[in-house]
This record gives sequence, structure tokens and C-alpha cells, in this order.
Amino acid sequence: MERGYLHSRFPALFFFLALLLTSPAISTKSVRRIQPCKSLVLFFHDIIYNGKNAANATSATVTAAPWANRTILTPMTLFGDIVVFDDPVTLDNNLHSPPVGRAQGLYLYDSKTIFTAWFAFSLVLNSTDYKGTINLVGADPLMNLTRDISVVGGTGDFFMTRGIATLMTDATEGVVYFRLRLDIKLYECY
Repeated sequence: MERGYLHSRFPALFFFLALLLTSPAISTKSVRRIQPCKSLVLFFHDIIYNGKNAANATSATVTAAPWANRTILTPMTLFGDIVVFDDPVTLDNNLHSPPVGRAQGLYLYDSKTIFTAWFAFSLVLNSTDYKGTINLVGADPLMNLTRDISVVGGTGDFFMTRGIATLMTDATEGVVYFRLRLDIKLYECY
């Protein structure tokens, strides 16, 4: 009786195993990794106006609450400050290298508890290799070694592009100068 029972169930068991082995969940095909259509590494040099360096400054704090006692409200985070910038962008980490464009936009300090900023800016590139803009936006938790912000569009050679820019603080000199390394990977290129 048991033998007849197994023989009658064998076709159903065989069909189930065949279905399971051909299912996409067990597929042996490798997953295709999406590769960027364009990659760039650029350096962004920010020289903050400190009241004495107007000739060299490329950024300035345009709002800080006049009523705020910064020693009590935000001793380390600069919460509420908005900085506007027009910084040179180079292909290497030397500030005196020929610029390939400008980074133009703003960042604001948006946390009372940790040192973090929120960026919105355009890389305006005008070199022999690239002409156009790349628009970037996102949170920048400054204490992390690397941070990702979104590439949300562009013009010219970067028309309607999208991707990710990984930021890394490459150098600082007190509170007057910092340099960011931007590793940009574009995944939508037209």
C-alpha cells in the first residue's frame, strides 16, 4: 500500500522540485552590477570670510541669528548659520592649480546636537574636458569620514544626469579653510 501511495505522488513531487529549481530565487545567474556611465574626482576649496580676508574669501556666513548667544545656543554646531559660497574647483588638491570650474551654492548648519550641514550647490564646469553644471543636494554629517549626497540634475555635458557624490574632507586650516574631495559617480547620462 505504501509503494502505491509513493508512485501516485511521484509526478506531483517531480513537478514541485522542477518548479523550485527553475525559480528565480534559486537562479545561479550572477546579479548584474550597475556601473556608472561617468566618473569624476574633483576638489572643492572653501575659504571662509573671517572679517580680515575679503580679497581671498570664497564664502561668507550670510545669516546668524542676531539674538542668538552662540556660546549658549550652539557652542560647537553653528546651528542656524547659512553660508553662501563661490569656490574654485580643481582636478587635484592644490588650491593654486588651474580651476576647472566653480562650486556655487549654500550650506546651512541644521542640527543643535551634532556638527552637520545641509548642502545645495551646482558645480559650474567650464574646461576643455567638461562644460555644463552638476547639481548636488543633501545632508553632510561632517564628523563622518565619507558622506554621500545626491546628484539631482545638470546641464550641458551633464544634461539631466543623476548619481551620487561621495564627499571627504581632504584638509582643514582652522575655521578659515577646508578642502573637500568629491568622488562623483553618475548613473544616468544622456
